[in-house]
Amino acid sequence: MKPVFKLALSGVLVASLAACSSADKRRQASDDFEYLNTQPMSQWQLLPDQEPEFSGAYRIPDRDFDGPVGRNIDIRPPQQILELIPGARYEQDAEGVTVWMPRAEQAEHLWQSIEDMTAGPQVPVRHASAGSIETDWVVWSIEDDEEVIESRYLLTQRQERSREGFRIEMVEWKRNGQAENLSLASRSRYNAQMTNLIASRYDEELREEARLKAQELVKNIPISLGKDRSGLPVIIARAPYDVFWERFPNILDQLGFTIEDRNRSQGTLSVALKEQDDEFWEVLGVQPLQLERKNYNILLGDLGNRTSINVTDSSGKPVPEEQLANLSPALVAAVERLNRN
Repeated sequence: MKPVFKLALSGVLVASLAACSSADKRRQASDDFEYLNTQPMSQWQLLPDQEPEFSGAYRIPDRDFDGPVGRNIDIRPPQQILELIPGARYEQDAEGVTVWMPRAEQAEHLWQSIEDMTAGPQVPVRHASAGSIETDWVVWSIEDDEEVIESRYLLTQRQERSREGFRIEMVEWKRNGQAENLSLASRSRYNAQMTNLIASRYDEELREEARLKAQELVKNIPISLGKDRSGLPVIIARAPYDVFWERFPNILDQLGFTIEDRNRSQGTLSVALKEQDDEFWEVLGVQPLQLERKNYNILLGDLGNRTSINVTDSSGKPVPEEQLANLSPALVAAVERLNRN
């Protein structure tokens, strides 16, 4: 059975298409095509004894151009390659996409992710050898679109001077079960989609590794009140940002915080504090939080092997130092409770 990838708005492979129109109309311009009836250019006729004066600024090269025109032009925006792999470089040309990894061990990890992905039902394989995988038909089914695209790829490891990575090239293509000549725009679109599929798989594996690492390292995270570079009070967690980010939501949950929104790249969390009774704090072994029962914004800062924790109220005003000093031991108690569970 062929795997079918549905490209939703919230997914890695985004297709923003209107359900009320046909597939052809979504790819075609709907304006006047009279420009296609333009007469061929003719030789400029000079007056007798006139000296020719021409500017090369707008000179059209005198050669044939091969490409779609009119309704055959695909007006959809090109598929963007999502740069999900930190430090990677992407080179896209007419035939495919090459991804260069910053380090050799990362390139090996990425290729292992590709082999794991093709070992399952997600991407069928027609032929595989050392450093090369030729896929069978991968089916791309776009929601609200009646056409089905099938394509096959050649995935190869690449090494060039001090760089290592892999390359994706499409080798066959079908639309609604019929083989077609593949346009440059279509080749670029579906090469990018396969690149995003692989990159998202690699990104998921890195996140899972970080989560498992966080579970181990969270057992020994000293948390204390300190000062930032400007001398203002701040809570310091002695753990790398990526590790602490993965476990911080569970720590907050132990104290009665509910996370309403979070942004990893910006290090921000919007939280609401639930009221807890005295028995809750007695069991936890700390004084009740001096924070009021309302919404707060928490900002995590990357300090290398440490993470800073700043708290502001809903208006963006930093909470007083005594409230941070009260929150710090509560966070330590929450970590200890997680260790016991």
